[in-house]
Amino acid sequence: MVQNDYYQLLNLDRDVPQAEIRKSYRRLARKYHPDVNPGDQSAEDRFKDIQEAYKVLGDPDKRKIYDQYGSFREGQQAPEGGPQDFGFRGFDHNHSGGERGQGPFRDIFSDLFGAAHRGNRAAQASRGQDREYSVEIPFLDTIRGTQTRINTARQDVCSQCKGLGGTSQLKAQPCSVCAGSGLIQKVESLRVKIPAGVQQGSRVRVAGKGDSGRLGGPPGDLFLVVNVGTHPFFSRQGNNILCVVPVTLSEAALGSEIDIPTVDGMARLKIPPETQSGQKFRLRGRGAPRAKGGQRGDQLVEVKVVLPKTLDERSKVILREFAERNPQNPREEMTLDD
Repeated sequence: MVQNDYYQLLNLDRDVPQAEIRKSYRRLARKYHPDVNPGDQSAEDRFKDIQEAYKVLGDPDKRKIYDQYGSFREGQQAPEGGPQDFGFRGFDHNHSGGERGQGPFRDIFSDLFGAAHRGNRAAQASRGQDREYSVEIPFLDTIRGTQTRINTARQDVCSQCKGLGGTSQLKAQPCSVCAGSGLIQKVESLRVKIPAGVQQGSRVRVAGKGDSGRLGGPPGDLFLVVNVGTHPFFSRQGNNILCVVPVTLSEAALGSEIDIPTVDGMARLKIPPETQSGQKFRLRGRGAPRAKGGQRGDQLVEVKVVLPKTLDERSKVILREFAERNPQNPREEMTLDD
């Protein structure tokens, strides 16, 4: 019998890159696979032909022999010379060569029809839905990282019908537990790690904790949407931490060293003389860490000058003398004149 043209069987030109051969085979294998075309002998024959073609063209060394001689047979030498063993054992669409589930087509069938290659049932398998769950994390815990426990509801495989939607394929009545859906509602308690550096609205992925898949499909994922709690004196701007620190009039005017809070604990900050209210100072590396690693941000300290709530007569005299000795109008440029 005249051998089929392997390139024509795979709908390919003879000079296509090697990667295109695999792509074409995957497309045709899915179309003509016997499990997709039950009882169709012509589809099964076509499937065997394209499988035979891919077994040769899908191997770069065997393809060289085929391109050189226009055919391939067992024991045939490569164009470079030197014997090579290309034993062709025939094929079976369930397991090609060697033990069951092994051989050159195992990975492709795993991609097309599921790792267990379960025929029509595998073709109907579907991945479970992803789920979202909002969680509030205290401000400092988002900077340092923490663990939190949540109770979340998800769709799980029905324990009675094992996700098939009925207790038996022979019974017409659906499963009484899941009403034929194959899934049931389940509340699960999870302890979840929150990485350091998460921000408002960050999504933390918990793999495989979404809804279960149907008919053996993989589960979806759970995504925690982070709401960051407020803090009495810290706020966040990107990866920088902002803190407003009150200072006295004398500390701002004469200069001082003061204790200030940081997310790592207390620290000393030098206030230079003649510091203005609203002036900002930077503490490098004292901010929030980047969620995916890397250098931390900074802490920005904004100074706010505060006056005493009550003044005795002697203090008033001193301030009047101070004003006389230091005459100035800080608003002189605030004019509406053109």
